[in-house]
Amino acid sequence: MEIITVQTDNAPAAIGPYSQAKIVGDLVFTSGQIPLDPKTGEVVTGGIAEQTHRICQNLSAVLKGAGSGLECVVKTTCFLADMNDFSAFNAVYGEYFTSRPARSCVAVKKLPKNVLAEVEVIALLK
Repeated sequence: MEIITVQTDNAPAAIGPYSQAKIVGDLVFTSGQIPLDPKTGEVVTGGIAEQTHRICQNLSAVLKGAGSGLECVVKTTCFLADMNDFSAFNAVYGEYFTSRPARSCVAVKKLPKNVLAEVEVIALLK
């Protein structure tokens, strides 16, 4: 089975030895997205709401580059630096993931660049 690497300039470039996403069959597996501005490579300013918006916008761009979209997401894995941000994170997350995919959400000790959240998804191709 062919494995296709996804790369788009509309989402942040990988900051390590990984790709933005991989396509295997009719599935897209994204790497975790953190709230980096794709133009500057810097963490967006603001709190959990602003960071979650940027994460979702980045995921949307990666999925679009793969020939998919947020409406095709079947599973998300969400990482929060502080579970006290859960409600605020959910409020923004719900604006983007209206199809209500399966999800895991866990608190972690620390995330890259000290961001407040990171999200990865598995989606179907359109």
